[in-house]
Amino acid sequence: MGADLVIARDDVCAADVRDLLLRHFALMRDSSPEESCHVMEPDALLEADVTLISARQAGTVLGIGALNEIAPGHGELKSMHTAAEARGRGIARAILQALITEAQNRALHQLSLETGSDPIFAPARALYAAHGFRECPPFGDYRPDPLSTFMTRSLEASSNLTG
Repeated sequence: MGADLVIARDDVCAADVRDLLLRHFALMRDSSPEESCHVMEPDALLEADVTLISARQAGTVLGIGALNEIAPGHGELKSMHTAAEARGRGIARAILQALITEAQNRALHQLSLETGSDPIFAPARALYAAHGFRECPPFGDYRPDPLSTFMTRSLEASSNLTG
């Protein structure tokens, strides 16, 4: 990861962020049948009033991730994506750490996510597990789905793992 990598809040409406969100949306739609695909379209992220974090290097957006408060004290990670050409550089880890910090700063007590159960999602599941996330039952409006893996972690100080 380069020293000039900037991890910060970003705008869902920024053209380059939107382009990466659309790439993520297309990849998720291609990877899962519609009934098992829980990816949010960029406009839905905007409507949900999520906090979006991006990783930029030399002004180019390389990765994104969003935090959505789904219940008092409970956040959900959405739209974690690293551009294919930037994978393997620690960008997802940096974004995930920033999102965990954002959740802690907002006094959230629990952070959850849904990701795929297929082998293509194994690197994502490993990243989340390395940051203290453990498999859990479906949360919020999710229902059991063999193509989904649900994960959660406490944000209490005693379980503050940051990989």
